[in-house]
Amino acid sequence: MDYIELCGITAYGYHGVLAEETRLGQRFTADVRLETSLAAIGAGDDIRDGVDYSAVFTLVEGLLSGTPVRTLERLVTLINEAVLREFPAVVAVTTKVYKPAAPVAGVLRYAAVSRRAVRHG
Repeated sequence: MDYIELCGITAYGYHGVLAEETRLGQRFTADVRLETSLAAIGAGDDIRDGVDYSAVFTLVEGLLSGTPVRTLERLVTLINEAVLREFPAVVAVTTKVYKPAAPVAGVLRYAAVSRRAVRHG
């Protein structure tokens, strides 16, 4: 299997459990790893034979800034489901979402959740 990685997709969103998070919002960042075959596009150099990662970027950015959810776990699940639904050439996807301003009582670089989803059928 081959991989395409999109690292550091960043958008402003209103996800969170606390009222302040959903009212004020914050930046969220995602890394997405697509598992696919690059054989056809590598041989023929035709984007139609691969995954248009510009379209994946747009999809992920839209979910980061879109309808708020309470947990990062739900957000990575929504991203993975959308990628598998919209891009049939993707066999599996791993998404990691970072929340740099997680509400904790102390110093924290970021909180993050990572999840892998595999196409079934």
